[in-house]
Amino acid sequence: MKKRILILCILTGSLIFSGALVKEGLAAGKKLYAMGTTQSSSSHYAYWVAAAKAINSTVPEVNVTVVESQGAMDNFKRMEKGEFDLALSIIHIHYQAYYGLEAWKGKPVRDQLALWIYQAAPQNFVIRADSGVKTVYDLEGRPFNPGMRGSGTEKTVEKILDALKVKPKLYRGGLEDTVAAMKDNKIVGYVKSGAGLVSLDASSLDIATFTPIQVLNFTDEDIKKVNAKYPYLSTIEVPAGIYKDLPAYKTFAILVGAVANKDIPEDLAYKMVKAVWEGFDMQVAAFPSCKGVKIPKLTLETCPFPLHPGAIKYYRELGNKVPDRLIPKD
Repeated sequence: MKKRILILCILTGSLIFSGALVKEGLAAGKKLYAMGTTQSSSSHYAYWVAAAKAINSTVPEVNVTVVESQGAMDNFKRMEKGEFDLALSIIHIHYQAYYGLEAWKGKPVRDQLALWIYQAAPQNFVIRADSGVKTVYDLEGRPFNPGMRGSGTEKTVEKILDALKVKPKLYRGGLEDTVAAMKDNKIVGYVKSGAGLVSLDASSLDIATFTPIQVLNFTDEDIKKVNAKYPYLSTIEVPAGIYKDLPAYKTFAILVGAVANKDIPEDLAYKMVKAVWEGFDMQVAAFPSCKGVKIPKLTLETCPFPLHPGAIKYYRELGNKVPDRLIPKD
């Protein structure tokens, strides 16, 4: 009997505490939103903490709580369960879900819409300059690493090579092994996800201290072929000078951004996107690789699936034309 009374007291206390939190939020006139992010050890986690701070400090109607998660796919699933209201997204995952492709074949999920994109991670095809490889087609039959084993880069590059019908002799391995293989001239190149558009990643710069390197450019025809088979693989133009005298080039990119439940009111989504862009300096301070990013431009140019109506309202307010592909049809 005493045990039952103790349990009842604990449950009652928990309910009172939870009710107090909700009451506090409601009393303050706030909507309480849970924001799914990634592991706290990731540099992206710091970005989301800064984004939430930008929102909470300028949008009095909401209180956004940053929640650690296992990343984009975990966020997608937990949004479907109603655990998260907005979250970090690897954008091509949502494209596939929205249009019912691959894992979602015939079962489209259309209740999650994009808010903004803050990073386009270029998939850099880094090649030894002495290899004779000038285009992606020159990789045919050559020893080449498509990305770190099990990574999103590896899966993306496999699709690119498949669409272009290029079959290198694939070298699988981790980053340390691959960098060593490049330096020892055992492979002609590898693909490494870049950290923004300012500089090549540290591993590629390390390789460059041992042997001259170049980065492959994809032509418009190459891009057209890839997008015909894998329309969710976005592209980006990397400006000249991210490494010595390297010219500007086009490559494919993994997009990282924010998605929201479509049931979030338009006016609140509008205010949150506005707060993030107008408070972008604190996000750059927390996540330097997004320095120089123009969120409205990057989002409108690269996002492959529809935006939340609140985001559309804000980008139009800035004077931008929103492409038809970004307007929800249902």
